[in-house]
Amino acid sequence: MEALKIYAFADEASSSVDEQIKAMKENGLDGLEIRGVDGTNIADITVEKAREVRKKMDAAGLVTWSIGSPSGKIGINDEFAPHLDKFRHMLEIADILGAKMFRLFSFYMPKDEDPAVYRDEVMARLNAFCDAAQGSAVTLCHENEKGIYGDIAPRCLDILTSVPRLKGIFDPANFIQCSQDTAQGWEMLRDKIIYLHVKDATADGRVVPAGNGIGNLKMIVEQFRQQGGEAVTLEPHLTVFDSLASLEREGEKTRIDPFTYETPRKAFDAAVSAFRAL
Repeated sequence: MEALKIYAFADEASSSVDEQIKAMKENGLDGLEIRGVDGTNIADITVEKAREVRKKMDAAGLVTWSIGSPSGKIGINDEFAPHLDKFRHMLEIADILGAKMFRLFSFYMPKDEDPAVYRDEVMARLNAFCDAAQGSAVTLCHENEKGIYGDIAPRCLDILTSVPRLKGIFDPANFIQCSQDTAQGWEMLRDKIIYLHVKDATADGRVVPAGNGIGNLKMIVEQFRQQGGEAVTLEPHLTVFDSLASLEREGEKTRIDPFTYETPRKAFDAAVSAFRAL
C-alpha cells in the first residue's frame, strides 16, 4: 500500500499563497486543495494569477490536488447561468494548475421546505456541471454540506447514483452538524467516495482536531485505505483567538478551550499533527 497523500486547505494557515506554501512544506504535506488565493476566492482569480500560483507550486515541489470551488453554493432558486459561466472559468483555472479533482456542492435548499420538491432541478444542474466539464482533466466531486440538497447520506447517495459522473467527498464534521451518524453514512456511501475531508466535530457540532470528536475518523480512514483510497484533504476549521496575547499580563496564561489557537498557522499545524497521530 502506497503512502497516503495528504493535502490541505492551506488558506486556513494564511491568506497569502507564499505562506500557504511555507505551511505545507514545513508540515511535510503533498499539496493544496486551493480555495483562497492571496485573499481572493479561487472562483475569482485570473488566468494570469493561476499561472503565477502554478509557477510557485512547481518551484516548491507541491501540487494542486483539487479546486475547492464554491460551485453549487447558491440557492436552488437563484439564477444558474452566471454561476455556470463561473464554473467554466474555474475549469480553465484547474487546467492551468494541473488539478485532478474539483469540489462542488448541490445547492442550498429554502428553509422549512422539503428538499424533495427541488430534487429534479438539483440533478439537472449537477448534470449541467458534468456536461460543461466533459473533456477536461478533472473529476467532479460532490461534498456533503449543511443546508444543501446533499446534506445527509441518503440524499448524497441519491446524487451519486443519479449523476454517476460525480464522485463523492466524505466530510465527517459536516455530517455531524446535520445529525447524520458518520459510521452509518460511511457504510452507505463508501464505495462512491474518492477522497476524504479530514474534519472532526463534537456532538454539539464544534469542529475539533481529528480524533477528538465523534466522527469515527480512525475507522473511516482505515477502511478508506483498505478499499484503495489514496488521498485526503485536511480542513482544520479550528477556533482561532488571535487577540489572546493582548489580554494577558506577562507571564500569565488565560485558561481557554484546549482546541482554541492563538493564530491560524498554529491551528493549521495542530490539525496536521492530530491527523498524523491518528
